[in-house]
Amino acid sequence: MATEYKLPDLPYDYSALEPVISAEIMQLHHAKHHQGYVTNLNKALQQYAEAEAKGNLQAMIASQQAIKFNGGGHVNHSIFWTNLAPMGKGGGELPKGPLLQALTASFGSPDSFMESFNAKVGPLQGSGWGWLGYCKEKKSLCVAQCQNQDPLSTQKLIPLLGIDVWEHAYYLQYKNVRPDYLKNIWKVVNWKNVEERYIEASK
Repeated sequence: MATEYKLPDLPYDYSALEPVISAEIMQLHHAKHHQGYVTNLNKALQQYAEAEAKGNLQAMIASQQAIKFNGGGHVNHSIFWTNLAPMGKGGGELPKGPLLQALTASFGSPDSFMESFNAKVGPLQGSGWGWLGYCKEKKSLCVAQCQNQDPLSTQKLIPLLGIDVWEHAYYLQYKNVRPDYLKNIWKVVNWKNVEERYIEASK
């Protein structure tokens, strides 16, 4: 039987990230979009399991794109929610400790990193994600783009911080001005969570 995945609870209320991200966006994004990925992932996994039980290789292959897309959507959003926190409760507080050292070594400063990130991710065509990732091989940080819902693991990087730049993440509030969304979202980035991910990844 295929594993059944569930929508994770948010660690804050839908309205907690206002005024940076509205409650309406958060509710739609979490309860509708993320739930949709989970529902469709479970369906695709079930289809794969049934095809595997029958030895139907063609059906197994046919279901893999749905698993990648919806599974990536589930993985990416599960990280995204924890990467954010309300202002005054961790959101926007600047990086410290080992993560600060790593950001300074790779980008010069946290501010330089944020500028580099926005410059690379802002022009991303269509839908996708911007990531701060850790490369085990080089033992360094890097900024990466992923199209659609591709998870960062497809680039052999460990995800530390992901910013959703699909229109559903910001359009109701920022319309077609993605740069304003990217400029403001740093006010609610949970750097403590990013640092915990960095420490774990760099072990």
